[in-house]
Amino acid sequence: MRINIIGAGLAGCEAALYLAKHGMPVTLYEQKPHTFSPAHHSAGFAELVCSNSLKAERLDSASGLLKAEMELLGSSLVPAARACSVPAGGALAVDRDKFSARVTQMVENQQGITVHREEVTELPTAGSDITLVASGPLTQGPLADAIAAVTGGAELSFYDAAAPIVTAQSLDMEQIFAASRYGRGTADYLNCPFDKEGYEAFYEALVTAERAPLHEFDGQLSVYEGCMPIEVMARRGADTMRYGPLRPVGLVNPATGHRPWANVQLRAENAEGTLYNLVGFQTNLKFGEQKRVFSMIPGLQHAEFARYGVMHRNTFLNSPRVLTAQLCLKERPDLFFAGQITGFEGYMESAACGLLAARAIAARVEGKPAPVYPRETMCGALLNYITSPSKDFQPMGANMGILPPLETRVRDKRQRYLMVAQRAVQAMQAALAQM
Repeated sequence: MRINIIGAGLAGCEAALYLAKHGMPVTLYEQKPHTFSPAHHSAGFAELVCSNSLKAERLDSASGLLKAEMELLGSSLVPAARACSVPAGGALAVDRDKFSARVTQMVENQQGITVHREEVTELPTAGSDITLVASGPLTQGPLADAIAAVTGGAELSFYDAAAPIVTAQSLDMEQIFAASRYGRGTADYLNCPFDKEGYEAFYEALVTAERAPLHEFDGQLSVYEGCMPIEVMARRGADTMRYGPLRPVGLVNPATGHRPWANVQLRAENAEGTLYNLVGFQTNLKFGEQKRVFSMIPGLQHAEFARYGVMHRNTFLNSPRVLTAQLCLKERPDLFFAGQITGFEGYMESAACGLLAARAIAARVEGKPAPVYPRETMCGALLNYITSPSKDFQPMGANMGILPPLETRVRDKRQRYLMVAQRAVQAMQAALAQM
């Protein structure tokens, strides 16, 4: 049985190194330097495009916890990053060129890895071989067409226009009420009611907030009516949002007995109800501006943002519909996917996804049961997120909001996060011991 990996980014390299170190030869295909995506410029593997930061190191952070779990799972890239680190306070940042060169050397020198520098334009037909697609969020051209053909064209998205997501436990429920418009249904939405003065202050802050610049490879994104950035909508007039996503019709604020002047609705992002997205708030504001402006919404003054809104070019699968928890296609078990194309968003998240896919492939090859990761772990929670039914699936990075809450409430956020992280590490250790 042959194992082919398409793409030598973070996910592909992590997967190739894991499999080869465990005695499973792989063939790794990388299109550079013959063909470059619009964002890549170096011929090296594991090229970091947008930033050299791999985020926080401390265990009581989502990124720190993810790295700790990856080390338990046998990561090669986390130690490589630490070997190429540059001063960055509490974060793990790397010298990009040194990191890429180190990973390239690790892969090329690893016994069991055969590298082909060529562009892959088609996927193999179903058979006994295993293929892992780790071609990244800028997959385009014939390969994107081939992926669309095996997943169904509607299951591949090319633009990521997502609203912010906040944690449920950070909401001020004294200012928020649960209700559906006109009392229909089962009060599926949380409602954040504005009075006239509060709305006008929010409107002024929104229309003057600073937008994030588009990357060169994003191009000029067309503004569609269905996913218009909230700040663009606001600039059409002070009342435009009140007749759109902030319309208050069919709602009564139980605190006043009257209809709000405007109303922001929050919709559950996951079945557990630990995360909520801001309905209709697709945005291209800078992250700091999102925190400042959206915290003006009643009940969100102290909101913890599990992810900020984004609007950029991003090729990703509708993973809940097409992928299993082992990261292979439901209709093609020989075809695995890893990295940001699955909806794992972020550098380390991409590498973690490659590692999880490699471990699933290794179990398949060895005839062992597929690995299962506890929901209390960051890896398990991310896998659960991208493979659970979702009405409007969007990529997700590591964040504490996707983990199950503690049984007892801990008010201090730092202490709460530390306890959640310690629980995750213990759960991962126990799961690995059983595997």
